Amino acid sequence: MDREDTAESDGRATTIRELTTGAAWDAAVPLLRQLWQDADAAFVRSWRDEPDYRLFGLYVADGAGGEADGRDGGDGGEGEAGTGSLVGVGVSVQRVLHRRHAWVHDLVVDEARRSEGFGTELLAFVERWAGERDCEYVALANHIDNDDALAFYERAGMDRWGYVVEREL
Repeated sequence: MDREDTAESDGRATTIRELTTGAAWDAAVPLLRQLWQDADAAFVRSWRDEPDYRLFGLYVADGAGGEADGRDGGDGGEGEAGTGSLVGVGVSVQRVLHRRHAWVHDLVVDEARRSEGFGTELLAFVERWAGERDCEYVALANHIDNDDALAFYERAGMDRWGYVVEREL
């Protein structure tokens, strides 16, 4: 793990750390499936094998859990947070349009914990993390029907600049 951030706001302590163990990834799979509902658990777990994909978890030590059951119940070892609710983000560094970007593949907050500021905290973490890696931009694709997420990213100062188009092969 190359980074851990801790913070406290509104009387709750949060920790963001990279998920590097199988157990930590297993705890994150239900959360990631909230974003990718059509993906089965085995497919989501396979993302761990992608060479540039990094998964970070934000753990909230407030005793409240959500439906994703991101509680690892672990002992605080590598990739584990001991107790707390898990919200997470997956990110990689890539070159897009000849510029170095941190590409956010998966930013998801447990449905039961949305609108509590965790998405803003995760996005700020990604921006710091990207800056430390000499990235010029943080970028992502937003599903065309996800107006709530688009509004969140625009409130966070991100700009729409084009469309992502694709064809399944």
